[in-house]
Amino acid sequence: MDYAKDSLLIAGRIATIYPLMLIIGLVMGKRSLGELPVFDFLVILSLGSVIGADIAEPSVNHIHIAIAIILIGLLQRIVSSLSIKWRKFGKLISFEPTVVIHQGNLLVHNLKKARYSIDNILQMLREKDIFHLTDVEFAVLEANGKLTVYKKSPKSAPTLEELGLIRMQSDLSYPLIVEGTVYKNTLSYIKKDTTWLNSQLQAKGVRQDDIFYASVDDKGNIYISDATLVNPPPIRH
Repeated sequence: MDYAKDSLLIAGRIATIYPLMLIIGLVMGKRSLGELPVFDFLVILSLGSVIGADIAEPSVNHIHIAIAIILIGLLQRIVSSLSIKWRKFGKLISFEPTVVIHQGNLLVHNLKKARYSIDNILQMLREKDIFHLTDVEFAVLEANGKLTVYKKSPKSAPTLEELGLIRMQSDLSYPLIVEGTVYKNTLSYIKKDTTWLNSQLQAKGVRQDDIFYASVDDKGNIYISDATLVNPPPIRH
């Protein structure tokens, strides 16, 4: 096997294939590189496979690879145009936005439908500097996997807390019960025990096993998400 010849051949393929990929990427447009819907994700995977075969296998016909890349780019452009022109077609090849929080409550059915866990949503809220579920009016899991959050509106008259005269509640809350399981390290952190927790739950008239998600702040205030809500606001593309 002539390794030097093969190396030069591969280098030549790289030198010609990447400018072509750049042109195809510009033709496909910003949409495929930004939001990355499902179909565009498949297009990217296909392009990666085709380019990998071209670079790794010198025996593969280089012209055929170039034609395949152009056709894949054109297919993506056509499908994008069709999804814009016909909304029903666009809905068939992409995910719909999903409301996962409504009025401070996690929507269990929608979370399971989107295959997202509580931890996923809490992490995405923290990335937006939100540490209290009660601060959220509703949150929408977009088709591209990002979380859009609409916070609850401020009160009409400024409160003492808003004026900076007194702090009414902790800035942080911690997961306490997730799907009926108590996080004992959280109880330990706030210097409470299971006896205290049981008394708090009993006072609220709820059972531990029935709780999908509950959090607690530094002062021992417990917030329980209502898992029975099934009527979120309609959000569509």
